[in-house]
Amino acid sequence: MQTPSEDAPLPYYEAPSPGEGALPARAWYADSDAARLSLNGSWSFRLAPTAAGTGEEFTREEAELSGWGEVTVPGHWVLQGHGAPAYTNVNYPFPLDPPRVPDENPTGDYRRVFDLPADWPAEGECLLRFEGVESCARVWLNGVELGNFQGSRLAHEFAVGGVLRREGNVLAVRVHQWSAGSYLEDQDMWWLPGIFREVSLWHRPPGAPADFFVHAGYDHVAGLGRLRVECDVPGRVLVPELGIELATGQEAAVPVEPWSAECPRLYEGELVTEGERLRLRIGFRSVGVEDGVFKANGRRVLFRGVNRHEFHPATGRAVDLETMRRDIVLMKQHNINAVRTSHYPPHPAFLDLCDELGLWVIDECDLETHGFTEVEWRRNPVDDARWTPALLDRAARMVERDKNHPSVVVWSLGNECGAGAGLSAMAQWIRERDPSRAVHYENDRDYPDSDFYSRMYAPHEEVELIGRREEEPLPDPRLDAHRRTLPFLLVEYAHAMGNGPGGLADYQRLFETYERCQGGFVWEWIDHGLPKRTPEGRDYYAYGGDFGEELHDGNFVCDGLLFPDRTPSPGLIEYKKVIEPVRLSGDPATGTLTVTNNHDFATTAHLAYAWAHHTDGALQATGTFDVPPLGPGESTTLTLKELTAPDTPGEHVWTLRALLAADTPWAAEGHEIAWTQLVATAEAGPAPTPAPAAPSRAAGVVRLGPAVFDAGTGALTTLGGLRLSQAPRLDVWRAPTDNDLGASWQQDTRFGVLWRELGLHRMHHRVDEVSVDESGLTVRARVAPAATDLALRTRYRWSATDGELRLHVTVTPEGDWRVPLPRLGLRLALPGAYGLASWYGGGPGEAYPDTAAASRLGRWELPVDRMQTPYVRPQENGARADVRWAELRDARGGGLRIAADSAPFWFTARRWTTEQLDAAEHTWELTPGEEVWVNIDHAQHGIGSQSCGPGPLPQYRLAAAPAEFSVVFTGLAGA
Repeated sequence: MQTPSEDAPLPYYEAPSPGEGALPARAWYADSDAARLSLNGSWSFRLAPTAAGTGEEFTREEAELSGWGEVTVPGHWVLQGHGAPAYTNVNYPFPLDPPRVPDENPTGDYRRVFDLPADWPAEGECLLRFEGVESCARVWLNGVELGNFQGSRLAHEFAVGGVLRREGNVLAVRVHQWSAGSYLEDQDMWWLPGIFREVSLWHRPPGAPADFFVHAGYDHVAGLGRLRVECDVPGRVLVPELGIELATGQEAAVPVEPWSAECPRLYEGELVTEGERLRLRIGFRSVGVEDGVFKANGRRVLFRGVNRHEFHPATGRAVDLETMRRDIVLMKQHNINAVRTSHYPPHPAFLDLCDELGLWVIDECDLETHGFTEVEWRRNPVDDARWTPALLDRAARMVERDKNHPSVVVWSLGNECGAGAGLSAMAQWIRERDPSRAVHYENDRDYPDSDFYSRMYAPHEEVELIGRREEEPLPDPRLDAHRRTLPFLLVEYAHAMGNGPGGLADYQRLFETYERCQGGFVWEWIDHGLPKRTPEGRDYYAYGGDFGEELHDGNFVCDGLLFPDRTPSPGLIEYKKVIEPVRLSGDPATGTLTVTNNHDFATTAHLAYAWAHHTDGALQATGTFDVPPLGPGESTTLTLKELTAPDTPGEHVWTLRALLAADTPWAAEGHEIAWTQLVATAEAGPAPTPAPAAPSRAAGVVRLGPAVFDAGTGALTTLGGLRLSQAPRLDVWRAPTDNDLGASWQQDTRFGVLWRELGLHRMHHRVDEVSVDESGLTVRARVAPAATDLALRTRYRWSATDGELRLHVTVTPEGDWRVPLPRLGLRLALPGAYGLASWYGGGPGEAYPDTAAASRLGRWELPVDRMQTPYVRPQENGARADVRWAELRDARGGGLRIAADSAPFWFTARRWTTEQLDAAEHTWELTPGEEVWVNIDHAQHGIGSQSCGPGPLPQYRLAAAPAEFSVVFTGLAGA
């Protein structure tokens, strides 16, 4: 066997070129009168472990297919029983030796036999079109090789009229998992090879256009839309609603309603040529950077965005149209107005839906070389001239395919590729081809090719400096001056991994304060968990490492605002509240209400308004109120008699809501857009002070009012008829969240790691004194981790009346505490029968100090089992904020009531201990036990988004400092 010389030609799948044989890129469109044939469905399939493992006989008509199986196209073979998926974030799962790939290169052979429909036209050309194949494909039709291509998330077409026949067409495709193109596709996602988008045959009649470009700008001063359609063949452009009929290449200027994400006005049109009549959906808008601000139609845009990978838990990146629409509907319903297509162009139908329903889109090229950071960017393809043709091909295929979408307002060169001349070549080509849109790139901090100063995960204080244009200067004065002219965009922020992200409201205040700060895109839209089942039949979602990968990045692939089944997470509920496009605020002392319209373009004429008044959580009255329509940025202040606080004793809460006044394509009438709550308290007159109960000792116990304590330890054992499984005692531990654990490059502030190193997960409790006096019971204790002299001196002071038991806790830290505490409060346990929770406080979902904007004050009731948030990797969850009282009852209504005696508390209840939650790596590992474990917390540490971004702001950190808090326990009698 001879070893090829280093000068030998590389096989096509290792060539750093875009491929051979494919036609130039062109615009995609959904509808025309030309024939199309879908080739989706069941294909014959076999998998070989190497690129050279099988011959090419399968391309012939008479090929032997014994031993072959079947797969569905679109789809990924690793999700259909052939091999396994693998997840890495940064590292390539193969040696870095560009453009070479390993011999271990899973290669799938696909084969489909098809006939043309009886009415398929005889004249004209036919194009075989692939919307997406990962990562390299070689194509034959009827034994004739058509070519090969790389560029997984990009469309490729081949002219096949000369080899197509009426019946028995044999389409054969060889797909390699690894190719030179894989070096350009290191995009923090599952590696999922296969034909994962549609395959189709397009008839091109004589005289049909090969390509066209719709130019539809908007002059916001004159209110005119300017329409010109370039086409490679002569034709006519018809827009009946506007009375437009003009030749291709000509321009018309007419009054129009402009397109925006808030008001996605589309005009139906047609492009008519000799051979084809195709549908146009035209949105008139102009976008670009003016005076250091990104504007659309003359107005500043504030992006309230998300990063979106294409993902479905069953089919991977093969996402159907219904799921795409569902995603956009969910985005719109949660006040999201923008999406970055991280990190590749999406399925083109997704952009059609963005045009229709209204989203600003940053369309990102299929490009990322992040793994070269592991070798200090040596041999980075974007700075290697051999790869420039492939980079330009990828840029062209994105721009040409997507250029006619009004929703696409920014082209992005790619993600996390470092710097290099190849990126500059891409930017130059894009600007020459489409000067009407801005160009974005984040990873070169000099920004030679970007119209934005773009950052990922910049902390709040840096964002504020940038907003004030006082950021740290670049060493080069020329480059620094250029960067200071650019609008600022957080292209990724608020890492939505596990419990979180925290700090959203603090970011939004900066975006709304500083014109230069034009918002950002939360990372990311959905958890990429793949379904698995245990041998015992328990379903769960798997992540990196669950499929035997050699290298993996664990649950870092689960960092979305949706759970894998597309259920909104608490993070999405929080984000919706934070980015409300209408702000409501008021003062019940005066009955005034201020309404501010934060839309960029829309008035508030589409909204209706409602109010509800509760006292101590009990509904008193409801109604509606009128607000005059407000233009973008306008405010008004009203006086509403319904908001005036009554003299009735109690806590009065008014919930004010802005709702859709009529159905829209993405939500029904009555859908809530924004809300606020106003609170006023009317004090009752002095109530009789019940006589305190005196304690008594007998037979090793202390009796105090309704309670019984162990005389030796001071532990509460019984309250009324309820026997506690564990007495209340100080607790500071929580199962670290992904954000607590932080990122590897943030060693000094990874508090979840530091907590465990300190031993806060294994605190020791020592009772130093139990004393009884005439008015109560006092327990003095020391709570401390092993191997250190740090401690929390704790005093429990119990007092009672005949019906209530009061606990006052004093905590005094000892030693030099250099880390905050996870939580500070009490933990107790009840028998498992007490599994129905009700409370008056924040809800209905979880909240933490920096994720509490969406927490509404009210009365709530849930089974304990439904109070859990099912994060793909289990972690701290389920706390309810600002709780005035909470009850845990059994089926007969008996149980325990816990009321705040000084300040509201955080309330958590679950059927497993914090230690069990901490130990679990997947949801199936959490098995309900025989107790209900309850946390009553005086304070909680914030969440932040340090799994990739900044940790909690200082005001949300729980410092180890002297603290006091009080609660009142009451036993509840059942039926």
